[in-house]
Amino acid sequence: MLDAIAEGATVEVPALWPLEVANVLTVLVRRRKLTERERQTALGWLRQLPVRIDHEMASLAFSALSDLASAHGLSVYDAAYLELAQRRKLALACGDGSLRKIAEKCGVQLWK
Repeated sequence: MLDAIAEGATVEVPALWPLEVANVLTVLVRRRKLTERERQTALGWLRQLPVRIDHEMASLAFSALSDLASAHGLSVYDAAYLELAQRRKLALACGDGSLRKIAEKCGVQLWK
């Protein structure tokens, strides 16, 4: 994925993505797996990524996202990524095995 970004690709993410990433970095500092300086460096690098944030997620939370999560046994958070990939016909970049299986079942292309 980083190679694709380096070649000019834009990554599309649901609006919760920045919150999730910032939280992961904060937790890693708390667990002493990252230093505060490393967290700040990572945040600076992330700010520069060509990321397009999809803000439709909130308006879909009580309908499409909840329905998708319920139908497939997903969290609403994971459903947000799946729904975005479906709606925009995007490849889903995901390391979660169960979400990958569900995405394939739903006809969503997976990022290799």
